[in-house]
Amino acid sequence: MRLEGLHHITAITADAPRNVDFYTGALGLRFVKKTVNFDAPDVYHLYYGDEQGAPGSIMTFFEFPAAAPGRHGAGMVHSVAWRVAGAEALDFWAARLEHAGRPVERGDDGAVRSSDPEGIGIEIVAADVPDPPLAAEAAGIPAEHALQGFDGVRTYALDPDRSRPLLDRLGFDPDGVLAGEQRRAAYTYDAAPAERGFQGAGTVHHVAWASRDEDHAAWRDAVREGGAQPTPIIDRTYFRSIYFREPSGVLFEIATLSPGFAVDEPADRLGQSLVLPPQHEHLRERLERTLTPVTNPR
Repeated sequence: MRLEGLHHITAITADAPRNVDFYTGALGLRFVKKTVNFDAPDVYHLYYGDEQGAPGSIMTFFEFPAAAPGRHGAGMVHSVAWRVAGAEALDFWAARLEHAGRPVERGDDGAVRSSDPEGIGIEIVAADVPDPPLAAEAAGIPAEHALQGFDGVRTYALDPDRSRPLLDRLGFDPDGVLAGEQRRAAYTYDAAPAERGFQGAGTVHHVAWASRDEDHAAWRDAVREGGAQPTPIIDRTYFRSIYFREPSGVLFEIATLSPGFAVDEPADRLGQSLVLPPQHEHLRERLERTLTPVTNPR
């Protein structure tokens, strides 16, 4: 029983149109789904990913239009890393992000470090891994330079050793790499800044790790045995989920690999319209009137 790397990463935005412009325009991800937060239906839940909307590529956002900017601190993910094919792709992304008006730094390994317009850290790395690439088609981005799915996340922690027993139980190796049969991703701790963090626009809400459907209930048992307190299994239409906090404070989710995003709209029309779960369909007229107008760039 092994988790298959990252499933998705969910963050907060105060500006859905700007968010769409950056993640589809600058980063070239596909706009996969326009729906609402199932627990708070007055709030958008926007999904971006590869051409198929595959787990391992999915970046999602809740939009809270009045949200004040957050601040990254202990117990929070501060950066998201994507993979590319090699050094030429890194040069391409450094130039593209600079052209988009984003700050760019290059690491000793050539990695590109930047941020989205609300301050979530972005890293683009050339990783030598066997994972199949998860890429989207986008104007202005050659296929050989496209983002190929997540490489991992970076987290601030005060005492990461507290998290080691649970991470061991979940299958992370001593370097923080979670490797499944198909995909892998890194969970890296950095020393926390002195200032206390708080959630708001430009912060990550939770990170989700991918489980095979048949293993999902067993993972809930494993989490509980590892000392965490998982929620019951929750149906999110596109996957089933359990949630819990790891000891350093980050909210984890374990999400199933199926059924996927084509269960309620055709695969070739993903993200074209507002899709609501059955329990919120009666709110459609009001939501279409009150949610921020957002257009799929395709």
